[in-house]
Amino acid sequence: MLTTLKTAYTDTRADDLAWALGREPLAALAVLDLELGGAKLQLRLLGASHQVLLEEERGSCSETVACMAGSSTPLPLGVAKRLGEWEYEFAARVETLSQGSFAGRAQELLALVADHPNGLAGTFPGSPNAFTAMLAQRIEGQVRWRTWHAYPQEGRLVVTRTRVGARVPAGQGRDEPLWVTGHTQTVT
Repeated sequence: MLTTLKTAYTDTRADDLAWALGREPLAALAVLDLELGGAKLQLRLLGASHQVLLEEERGSCSETVACMAGSSTPLPLGVAKRLGEWEYEFAARVETLSQGSFAGRAQELLALVADHPNGLAGTFPGSPNAFTAMLAQRIEGQVRWRTWHAYPQEGRLVVTRTRVGARVPAGQGRDEPLWVTGHTQTVT
């Protein structure tokens, strides 16, 4: 689903994004409710930010990546955390692109997400390359989502990938690495 967000573009820098687990639902500009194999997932666009709410028989999870006043947790490259019976893994990276490459990548991502039944993307009025997009899936008992936060004025694209689900023994079900290439933060 592709929508035009009815708001001014307020998150102005990729470096302003912060990450948090367990926040209450924030006011959303667009929402997509999904049912993925018994898991209820809500993808929420908060402007150039996102929030994902996951509810399943075994528990719930709330992930927020946004410009949050007073937040002391900047966007980490990686997080691994045990949430009850679940394993939570988060990874983030920032792509810096030339203006021409950025426009092409932006349109490619928007096309990918717009027609996907588990995708939600929002663009900002007056700037087709300023967007936030989210795509979710369920694989091998885990719920996974990817997000893209576009900052065309900087030529930067913040990409996140999250995996939540039952613990998977090493070497099994890890068909999709989280591509963390730097520091990984373990939160307990």
